Amino acid sequence: MVQQRLVSTHRLLTTWEAIGRGPRTALLARVVPDICDGAHSLGELDFGGLCRRRGLPEPTRQAVRRGHAGRIYLDALWEDIGLVVEVDGGHHALALAPVDDALRQNEVTLSDKVVLRVPVLGIRLTPDAFMDQVVRAHRLLTARAA
Repeated sequence: MVQQRLVSTHRLLTTWEAIGRGPRTALLARVVPDICDGAHSLGELDFGGLCRRRGLPEPTRQAVRRGHAGRIYLDALWEDIGLVVEVDGGHHALALAPVDDALRQNEVTLSDKVVLRVPVLGIRLTPDAFMDQVVRAHRLLTARAA
């Protein structure tokens, strides 16, 4: 609903805060703020949790940039160090999606950002391997920016 812009993040958060507690309170207490912060998929929610567990600062989610065909949305962006992480669901492998993804990644790379791609399947099967790369990139770029 938020992703389709049918409900504003402000309305979701206000409603969540007004609701009494229930059986899924713990889960929703973690998910609702992530959604209001810009997470648009379960994979992005999982990635956010992995970042917190690794001690990484919160990235900007769904950062808007200009691309070859208009607006593009970056799943996770650490603007201060120029790191972008794209969390790719299964639809990224279908039909023309790889072409669009390549054009988007190339455009972002040409704007002087480092782009890492993390497939949702990778989050499920080998999260440590992908998060090791994200942490390494974050440290490297932080050192460069200092």
